[in-house]
Amino acid sequence: MLTLGIESSCDDTAAAVLQDGDRLLSSVISSQDAIHTRFGGVVPELASRRHLESIIPVVQEALEQACVTLGDIDLIAVTQGPGLIGSLLVGFSYAKAVSYVSGIPYIGVDHMAGHLLSVFLEEEKPQFPYIALIASGGTSSLFLCTSFSDFTLLGRTRDDAAGEAFDKVAKLIGLDYPGGPRIARQALSGNRKAAVFPRAWLEEDSLDFSFSGLKTAVLNHCNLWKQKGCDLPIADICASFQEAVVEVLVEKTMIAARKTGHNTVVMGGGVASNQRLRDAMRQRCDREGIRLHIPRPIFCTDNGAMIALAGYFQFQKEAPVLYSEDVFSRSQLG
Repeated sequence: MLTLGIESSCDDTAAAVLQDGDRLLSSVISSQDAIHTRFGGVVPELASRRHLESIIPVVQEALEQACVTLGDIDLIAVTQGPGLIGSLLVGFSYAKAVSYVSGIPYIGVDHMAGHLLSVFLEEEKPQFPYIALIASGGTSSLFLCTSFSDFTLLGRTRDDAAGEAFDKVAKLIGLDYPGGPRIARQALSGNRKAAVFPRAWLEEDSLDFSFSGLKTAVLNHCNLWKQKGCDLPIADICASFQEAVVEVLVEKTMIAARKTGHNTVVMGGGVASNQRLRDAMRQRCDREGIRLHIPRPIFCTDNGAMIALAGYFQFQKEAPVLYSEDVFSRSQLG
């Protein structure tokens, strides 16, 4: 069975072809970073316009790389939400139109399900059940995953997501968008203990996240340096900020594992490609006797392969989506 996966939830246009839910034949991603860098973040209108320009060439390239034609495809899996409505509509409407004309069934996929299952694109696959930390520009969430289609939400961000905090902090200290990779690069030469930034633990044993206070603390710290007439110690600020985010993400994940009694942890989402987070989570899991599975960075960020994978397994249990279906801005999982 050949599944064509299409992703357009934010600022990446992506498509992939997956065979039998296991063998990835192609994966194509068209990034918009160059467009949004000068604005310090994603501009929704510009993002949706670029999706319109990119969707057909990206899908065609994915088919060509897989050495198949549209007539060979058995299922179209497309991101239905969450995300930017304008961006989502481009991919979803395209999939709907292709399905209507060709007769190929299509199914709408929750973007979060793609991240929760993206680890199955790797050779070493986890066993259910497992705890999944999804950290990206749009969310910081913890899920209990018991099958390819059963997910229970354990905790989520109450304000800024981890990736959103990275981007906002990068902007206020003068780094370009996307902020995550640039902060991580600067942090390599910085002192993680140079600044003591707050960790929002919330209520005792809470599995929710909050990063807005951390962002404000960085802003106040920068203002103090400016009042002294000194240049900002960018590397130290980046290292200290990154460490605060990483510590909370790791500790909350360990709390979730202890509370549920499960000893397998999976990570996904764009922030999961951060090397400091990967290292810290691996060290902590080794210490706690927990098995850790993390996809390669290319499968942590938005991609069509994870949508094809999630759609394939969803199709085993659900009927194709009706043509009257629409996109949604908030995840419906859990």
